[in-house]
Amino acid sequence: MPGNIKLATDLCMTASMFQLPALGFIQSPYKQKFAIPRQPGLIAEAQGELVLHPPYADDAIVRGIEAFSHLWLVFIFHETADKGWSPLVRPPRLGGNNKKGVFATRATFRPNPIGLSVVKLEGVSRRGELLVLHLSGIDLLDGTPVIDIKPYLPYADALPDARGGFADAAPETDMTVSFSTEAAAFCQSQRQYPTLQLFIEKVLKQDPRPPYKKQRDELQSYGMTLYHYNIKWTVDGNHNHVTAIFALATESTAADTSAGTDVTTTTGTGQ
Repeated sequence: MPGNIKLATDLCMTASMFQLPALGFIQSPYKQKFAIPRQPGLIAEAQGELVLHPPYADDAIVRGIEAFSHLWLVFIFHETADKGWSPLVRPPRLGGNNKKGVFATRATFRPNPIGLSVVKLEGVSRRGELLVLHLSGIDLLDGTPVIDIKPYLPYADALPDARGGFADAAPETDMTVSFSTEAAAFCQSQRQYPTLQLFIEKVLKQDPRPPYKKQRDELQSYGMTLYHYNIKWTVDGNHNHVTAIFALATESTAADTSAGTDVTTTTGTGQ
């Protein structure tokens, strides 16, 4: 119907005029997409912060928020936003071979590059003119802009009878993890992150490698950055062995290092 088409066109044009400012930005241990878990809550030790900037750093804006254990964060996929979108994507959960409609997935390459993540609220603090929400169980890239915050309501948001399609249960792998003597000693000697070793172990048990790498039998070597640490490990079959961990010079240096690299290839997993 021409009238309906015109109305839809007008509505689309109106929607395209919306400009959503970032309320703040995520400070995360994940400096690249590689190693970020598929969904939030899979690694409780993944701790980060949402740093709110003025004018959204007013104490009044979070009054009552600590009564809620979890929050919904609405954010922008800022690293892939300029790469366009596709109606069909290849979910890593399906091995990277089967295609699904983008609206049937949580892929980053969306018409509007908006993401949704539920996180645990650990507390609120002030840092000068900034307001900081302390979070855990995050699956967000460092620097992610957040455009809205909403409380998680268990009675409305937890739906135990809901169907999950091709992702009906949390991902599981049979990956195991060990640490060299030197790597384990490094984790124990640093004091900034008491659960660093457990955090690394849980990240590797998720098997962050791209699907095509998981089919190879040869010994593989990888590196990734978590917080400001560079972690080196090998994969032999279903076993990860952390060979070395060392501190990078600064947090900014960490953000510039390559992730998920072996001798010849740089890879990333996305969400």
